[in-house]
Amino acid sequence: MGVFKRIFGICETRPPANQSCWRYKDGKVEIELAEARELKEKGGAIRLEGAGMPKRLLMVHGTDGGYHAFENKCTHFGRRLDPLPGQPQVRCCSVGKSTFNYKGDKVSGPAKGPVRTLKVEQRNGKLIILTE
Repeated sequence: MGVFKRIFGICETRPPANQSCWRYKDGKVEIELAEARELKEKGGAIRLEGAGMPKRLLMVHGTDGGYHAFENKCTHFGRRLDPLPGQPQVRCCSVGKSTFNYKGDKVSGPAKGPVRTLKVEQRNGKLIILTE
């Protein structure tokens, strides 16, 4: 990621190409895995925002094979997060480059503390994220 993008806090992770692959209702996000092509491979990720959700989310298909959800807000400047290619970590898109493991613990950088992780369940071809 270039310096220009970091200064302005522009993250690399995009919303899903197929916006109908997910929905938010009653404090839960449901993602149809077959429709979320960005999550098929390890290291893939999508940003989930809007649709009445109270918080931005980052969904990552981890290098460990698991699915990990984060409140998409760094504890440094509140910028979005991106997965680090080939590593079991996410990093803030700002110039501070705060880095967090999949549990949300701060690994490095100026962040004030951990980022919030959310419980993810996988069933019947769906990911269910409990946002509350």
